[in-house]
Amino acid sequence: MGRRRPPARRSVGALFSPPIEQRLMTSDRWLYAWAVGSVALGAASLLVPLYFVTIGGSTLLLGVLAGVAAAAGAPGAIIFGRIADRTGKRRSLVLLALALAAGATALVSLSERQWLVIAGNALLWFAAGAVAPVLTLLVTVGSPERDWPKRFATLNRYQGWGWAGGLVLGLAWTALLSGPLGTEFAQRTLLWVCAGVLVAAALSATAWLPVETAALDRPRRNRLADAIARSRRLPVRSATFPVGPGRVYWLTRSLRPRAFADRLTPALSLYFGAVACFFAGFGVFWGPLPSYLSTTLGYDSGTVFALYLVSSLGSAVCYGGAGRLAEQYDVTGLQTGGLLARAVLHPAVAVVAALFPLTALGLAVNGVVFVGIGVAWAVIAVTAASIVTRLAPPPIRGQALGLYTALSGLASGVGSVAGGWLAGYGFALTFGVAGGFVLVGAALVAVVWWRSPRATAEGVAAAD
Repeated sequence: MGRRRPPARRSVGALFSPPIEQRLMTSDRWLYAWAVGSVALGAASLLVPLYFVTIGGSTLLLGVLAGVAAAAGAPGAIIFGRIADRTGKRRSLVLLALALAAGATALVSLSERQWLVIAGNALLWFAAGAVAPVLTLLVTVGSPERDWPKRFATLNRYQGWGWAGGLVLGLAWTALLSGPLGTEFAQRTLLWVCAGVLVAAALSATAWLPVETAALDRPRRNRLADAIARSRRLPVRSATFPVGPGRVYWLTRSLRPRAFADRLTPALSLYFGAVACFFAGFGVFWGPLPSYLSTTLGYDSGTVFALYLVSSLGSAVCYGGAGRLAEQYDVTGLQTGGLLARAVLHPAVAVVAALFPLTALGLAVNGVVFVGIGVAWAVIAVTAASIVTRLAPPPIRGQALGLYTALSGLASGVGSVAGGWLAGYGFALTFGVAGGFVLVGAALVAVVWWRSPRATAEGVAAAD
C-alpha cells in the first residue's frame, strides 16, 4: 500500500504547481471578516426601516423600501457573479461590495429625505446580494468537490450568527441610548457604527482574503450549482429575509427556459403557484411590520429588535429538528403544517394587541408569537428544497431550485409593497390579508401532498 496523501494537497494538487497551491491553502480567517460584515448587515436590516419610520416615512413608502431592498439583491448577484466567474477577481469584488455597503449605510445615516433613504437601502442590499456568489466561490478554494456542501454550511453559519449578532447589537444600542440621545440620534449613531463595522470588515478582508487567481475553479461552474442544489441548510437571516441572491445566480446561471418549460410537471407548477402565494403573504406581513410595532404599538427600537431577534433564533435552533422531521415524515405534509401555523400567527400579532393593549403581558405574548413565526419558518425553509427536488425531474432540479429562490424573492418584494399600501387602511386588515395569502398557499401545498404519489410518478416520467 502506498503512503496516503494529505487531503488538502489531493484536492488541488492536480491543477496547480506546489508554490501556487501553498498560496491557495489559506486559512478560513476571512470568514471572520465576513461574519463582522454580517453583524452590520443584520443590524441595518431592521435599523433602516425603523429609522425610516422615525423620520416620518409612511407605511406605503415603508413597503416600497422593503420591496426595493428585496429586489435589489438579485441584479447585484448576477452582475458580480458573472464578473467573478469570468475574471477570477473575487478578492477585489468582495472589497468593492463591502465598500459599497459601508457607503450606502453612511448615506442613509446622513439624510432625512425619504427617497434618498430608499435609494441608499437599495444600494446596501444590492451590495449584500452582489457579494453572495463571490463568497460561494471563495469558500470552495482548496476543498474537494464532495466537501462543498459542508463548506457552504460553514459560510452560512458564520454569516447567520453574525446576522443574529447584529440584531443583538441593535437591541443593546437602541435600548441603552434612545433615552439619553433620543430615538432618531441613537438610530443614526448606530448607522454610523454599522458603516464603521463594514469598513473594519473590508480592512480585515484585505489581509485575510485568498490571493486572486483567474485560473481557479474555472471548470467548476456547473458543478458548483449542483453542489448548492444539494446544500439545503439556510442561515439565521432566513427567518425574516428569505431571499438568497447567491442561490439565484448559481442555480439559474444555465437556465434554458424552453427546455425547462418542456419538463415542468403539473405538480411542480402547482407548487410554484403556492410559493408565489405564501411568499407574497410573508411580504405583506414583514413589509409594514416595523411601522406597526413602533408607531401603533409604541414599542421602542430595542423592543422591536428583540422581537425580530427571538424570531430569528427560533428558526436557528429549530433548523436541525425540522431537518430530522423531514427525514421521517412527508415533507409536503410538514410544510402544510408550517404554513397553517403562519397563516394563524400573522393575524395573531394584531389580535394580541387588541386583547392586551400596551401591556407587559401583551409584549410577552407577542414574543411567543414571534418565536412561533420563526419556528414555522424553519419547517417551511427546510422542507421547500426537498419538495422542489422531489417534484422536479432530475435534469432540471438545479434550475427548479433557482426558480424557487427567484420566485420567493419576487413575491416577497411585491407583497411588501402591497402590505405598505394595505396598512393605510389598517394593520388588522393587512395582517389578515397576509394570513389569507399564506392560507391559500397552504391549501395548494396540501393539494400537492394529496397528489404526492402521482406527482412523484410525473417527475419520473418527465425525466424519462
